[in-house]
Amino acid sequence: MNKSLSGIGLNMIALQTSHDAKRLTTTEEVFRQLRSDIIALRLLPGSKISEVEVAKACNVSRQPVREAFMRLGELNLLEIRPQRATRVRKISHEDLRNTRFIRAALEVEIVRTACEVATKESLTLLEENLKLQKGAVETGNADELHALDYEFHKLICDAANCSLAFKTIAEIKTHTDRVCMLELSDAAGRLEVLEGHTDIFNALSVGDEETAVAMMRLHLRHLDGTLATACENYPDFFEE
Repeated sequence: MNKSLSGIGLNMIALQTSHDAKRLTTTEEVFRQLRSDIIALRLLPGSKISEVEVAKACNVSRQPVREAFMRLGELNLLEIRPQRATRVRKISHEDLRNTRFIRAALEVEIVRTACEVATKESLTLLEENLKLQKGAVETGNADELHALDYEFHKLICDAANCSLAFKTIAEIKTHTDRVCMLELSDAAGRLEVLEGHTDIFNALSVGDEETAVAMMRLHLRHLDGTLATACENYPDFFEE
């Protein structure tokens, strides 16, 4: 009897573990999709978002949607208010200032290190990325260029053997990504991003640390001008 009960218990644990793993996977999928939609401005700042509607659209129960909402709230991408409608959080000036400060502190030192230790293989990957960026600029594909921008900064971290640092950069980068998407909707903005990345790569490829650092600072500082333009053109997207 004890053996039988033990077997039943193990089966129940296995079923529960399988159920939890499936739910966690579903939560992650919903989280990633919503995060992508928020960053790409398919869900506009200030717009309402419903657990019920998302669950129906994703063909899942409300539980993984609720958990995804909580994670997005922790990232300040959703504004969750009890007994009131959940909204996509408007873009915060304070979050942007903090993000720019942290990214500058990290990425300037990362590109400095990359100048010293980057391998031929890592430089080749960056060069290939830039070629794809040029293609995205020529075709006007803002979504593709945004993904390549993300990869470009990750590849620099990889070249500097600082892959772990990119996890921090990627997490805080969400606050600037929506502003960047506004810029990438404009042809001149797309070209400026490509030129900034090209200047960084050109200095990095020859180990010119001073110029690479200066170009990275300039590239990140470019956000200030982008922000000013975005605030003027899309005032409703920003917190007062």
